[in-house]
Amino acid sequence: MIESIQQFDADLFLKIHRGWSNDFLDFFFPLVRNRYFWAPLYLFIIIFFIKEYKKTGYYLLGIFLLTFGLGDLTASRLIKPFVARLRPCNEPTLALDIIHRVPCGSGYSFPSAHATNHFALAVFIICVFYPKWKPILPIGLAWAIMISLAQIYVGVHYPVDVMTGTLLGCSIGLLTARLFKTLKPEF
Repeated sequence: MIESIQQFDADLFLKIHRGWSNDFLDFFFPLVRNRYFWAPLYLFIIIFFIKEYKKTGYYLLGIFLLTFGLGDLTASRLIKPFVARLRPCNEPTLALDIIHRVPCGSGYSFPSAHATNHFALAVFIICVFYPKWKPILPIGLAWAIMISLAQIYVGVHYPVDVMTGTLLGCSIGLLTARLFKTLKPEF
């Protein structure tokens, strides 16, 4: 059973990693998965929280940072070392199939910390702001999906890594949104 899931995962990985290959995505996906690319967005969020919501903005910022910290801690420090799954770009059986679009890294693959962190942040923001601004739902989901797909396309994660990171991140985002609403029910 496990072998068939792993084979399906590897086949789907190759369909995305090699099958979607084109010049635009070769440029676009490495860019969107780069943490520095999103620095202006994160700066905007920090300024927006504090300027728009004053004291409550500090609560928003604190829970936003907690959301990221929980996602990263859970995916990178707790689960990855326990599972110890090789990244596809480090998998010897895929060596001839990998297109090296970004440096592979030596860390483990399962689950994707990028997917965990970005879905956690997106779900937190969606849960908090959806009643006030409905477009946050498709924008937040598109942002997290785009970054997560990039992980597969560039060759550093399998689809199951990303799907698991997505579920983990959504759970963390829901948890921290509930915490924020408990601390600031009037928001």
